[in-house]
Amino acid sequence: MPSEQPIKIAILAMGGEGGGVLADWIVDLGEANGYIAQTTSVPGVAQRTGATIYYVELFPRALAEAHGAAPVLALMPLPGDVDLVLASELMEAGRAVQRGLVTADRTTLVASTHRVYAIAEKMAMGDGRVADDGLLAHCERSARRFVRFDMAQEAERSGSVISAVLFGALAATEVLPFDRAQFEATISRGGVGVQASLRAFAAGFDRGRATQEPDAMTATQAAPASATATAAASATPTTPATPRDPAIARLLQRLQAQLPESARALALEGLRRLVDYQDPAYAELYLDRLVHLAGQADHPELVGECARHLALWMSYEDTIRVADLKTRDSRFQRVQDEVRARADQPVFIEEYMHPGLPEICETLPAPLGRWLAGSGAPRRWVERATRQGRIVATTSLRGFLLLHGLAGLRRWRRGTLRYGQENAQIEAWLRRVETAARRDAMLALEIVRCQRLVKGYSDTLARGRRHFELLMQAVDAAGAALSPATLRELRDAALADDRGDGLRDALSRHALAPESTP
Repeated sequence: MPSEQPIKIAILAMGGEGGGVLADWIVDLGEANGYIAQTTSVPGVAQRTGATIYYVELFPRALAEAHGAAPVLALMPLPGDVDLVLASELMEAGRAVQRGLVTADRTTLVASTHRVYAIAEKMAMGDGRVADDGLLAHCERSARRFVRFDMAQEAERSGSVISAVLFGALAATEVLPFDRAQFEATISRGGVGVQASLRAFAAGFDRGRATQEPDAMTATQAAPASATATAAASATPTTPATPRDPAIARLLQRLQAQLPESARALALEGLRRLVDYQDPAYAELYLDRLVHLAGQADHPELVGECARHLALWMSYEDTIRVADLKTRDSRFQRVQDEVRARADQPVFIEEYMHPGLPEICETLPAPLGRWLAGSGAPRRWVERATRQGRIVATTSLRGFLLLHGLAGLRRWRRGTLRYGQENAQIEAWLRRVETAARRDAMLALEIVRCQRLVKGYSDTLARGRRHFELLMQAVDAAGAALSPATLRELRDAALADDRGDGLRDALSRHALAPESTP
């Protein structure tokens, strides 16, 4: 006898993943097979601050007719009262658990194990990523049954979207009272992208079945590691091809001759990054700095770490860099690939840009930028003019030429206000590193790693710079008395807390707070 309670299904999906299509499929599946169905949705607030939650309830039509009344179906899921949760990404599965939608006595959880990092993870001063192992273990403990695999990968292989893979995994659980043929008939009735969706459905069904069989699941999980090990075993070190540009060839010769072997791989990547960012002359400045440091300290690890962090700092993201990246052929191709556009389909790209007074001043020649930043009426006029962001269509001739022209200012980047500011801070940082290296290479290494704080843009960059300056003030104040362990503790405190409360407490504890500095 059918239950007198409806089947309750919650779907958590991000924009563009077909969550609405998946909900419609489930509704159509139920209605075509003797069930009354209802779906509602609560959209997320913004990108990655919350997925759209679709909620579906299914109730047997025959049971409703036997009672002589239509069922009253709910409009939203309630904690502890959901039979099935479908999540398009691992963090969304974790959010469902956090909301209480997944319970060990009732809920089957079907989720993709791939990750799309949340804004909060990206904005963290340090490594803000939530550990996948912890999320998986939490979901496993919380659900009655947990079916999971990388559904984004299966969707890519099938040339479809993740909703079709989720639909297949749902069928494999056999939680709903419908067979595979009824699921596939639902997709066919949709009439759009049927063949690709059926391929993705089949992949999801097969993987969903496999993950519920212990032996098969173990084999499936072991396969990627085995393949990786085989690839690693067969890989051989490669050397860069001889470049046609004489300036770059000279850089590579210097790298091989003047840097310790342990630092060359990182330095080579740094050279590539900075040639792409600016030009060979800028990459040569990078190499000059590394060679000078190598002559000051006989510590290969220090030179290697500096090669990494110096390349990141010297390729800071200014408006010129952003415009350059947004007008590259590779970006247009990547967008086309991501949306799976056919050759005959036009793709339109609109960029939301909001440059403010600081970004404008930093892009101007240094004297003009300083004048504008300190001016009266001109400054206020620019602030009013830039109060609202603007949308630039890079697929239009006007929008493309606007950003392409801005990217072309790269040749004059060394004269901008931002370049002067960044270069002065880099030089001061390197002087501290070199001074420390002459007496304590490990302390110098910790000073190098403090560069991790200088990253991002806007508020994230401003916070990082404030914390970085506090650490450098502590380095200057303590001098030789500062131990590597203390600086590491201070840096970890700065990376763990965006507001800086932890860093200020740690500085006070070690008598290194600004007010206690001699």
